[in-house]
Amino acid sequence: MLNYLANYYKLLCMNYQKLISTSIRELRIKKGLTQESFAEKLGISINGVSNIERNRYQPTAKMIDKICKTFNITPAELLVAKSDVENDIIKNINTLLSNCTKKQLKQIYDIITVLIRK
Repeated sequence: MLNYLANYYKLLCMNYQKLISTSIRELRIKKGLTQESFAEKLGISINGVSNIERNRYQPTAKMIDKICKTFNITPAELLVAKSDVENDIIKNINTLLSNCTKKQLKQIYDIITVLIRK
């Protein structure tokens, strides 16, 4: 259980730049936009969109603003978008937690609190 929680914590703490790139790609796909149509909306090349989504190029603040307006979100929401992997992990954690006693839940809470404080 401790390894599982530690891996979850590492996933949550993943590099914010990679998280932004991944979020942009996921939002584009969710909105049904091709890289080409997304590039047109942003006024950049398809290669530019590809580089952003593959984390080879970090968008400027101005580009982040354009991206957020396209998706009708705030820049902060790019950092909290959940991937399918994260959602699966959260579901699995919830399933595991639902089978725990109150004592076990308290122990897990204490472990998570220690991990987050590091």
